[in-house]
Amino acid sequence: MKTTITSYFLLFFIWASSPVYSQKLEIDLNKNLKNTTEKLIASFDEINAERKKELEELGNFMVEQLADKEKFSALFVCTHNSRRSHIADLWFKYGMLYYGLHQFDSFSGGTEATAFNPKAIEAIKRAGFTVIYDKKIENPVVSISPRQYPEWRMKSKVYTDKINPKEDFVAVMVCSEADKSCPAVDGATGRFAIPYNDPRHFDDTPSEMQKYDETVALIGSEMLYLSHHIKNQIIIKEESGK
Repeated sequence: MKTTITSYFLLFFIWASSPVYSQKLEIDLNKNLKNTTEKLIASFDEINAERKKELEELGNFMVEQLADKEKFSALFVCTHNSRRSHIADLWFKYGMLYYGLHQFDSFSGGTEATAFNPKAIEAIKRAGFTVIYDKKIENPVVSISPRQYPEWRMKSKVYTDKINPKEDFVAVMVCSEADKSCPAVDGATGRFAIPYNDPRHFDDTPSEMQKYDETVALIGSEMLYLSHHIKNQIIIKEESGK
């Protein structure tokens, strides 16, 4: 067991020390997550031009913020921090890992706290992530991983929670309600609205599982596209010497 843990930390150290233009990190993935990732990357062409422009503008802004900083963060915000903001946060964390980027951190929060919705958690599991949490706890800490390492611990909280960044971050509004009710996020260097439809409208209907899976796939595709764009932009800056 100690050997396995040591190997993961060594892998992480090599990744964190590598230049951004190196090949993407070969991480240990669940088979289902590997298949999901390949499908989502293959679906980049299905993202329409307007949406790609929005994602690229966000990515360009984040890359620009690295000019005089070692780290910059994204804070994904929705109303209850129960579905969309968690899903976006997870996929962006994963995208940074997948493309070998260590310059960015990712967080999430809501205009109010409820709980990481179990239906969203199950959809994330079906996508291939390893998920562990106590279903008996009202607002559990959910441990999510591509397989064994890294382990991301996620819990519903307000966007001003002490764990979230207070400076050097961009606020990304992923629901129209939060976008309207939260016109400004204190401390944010920038603010972007990239809303998604809420799958909760299909709760307890025959389409429930399908809609949650579609939401996870849609957000996953766009967060991976954003991550891929960020990597390309950093490569361009590195090669141009800027």
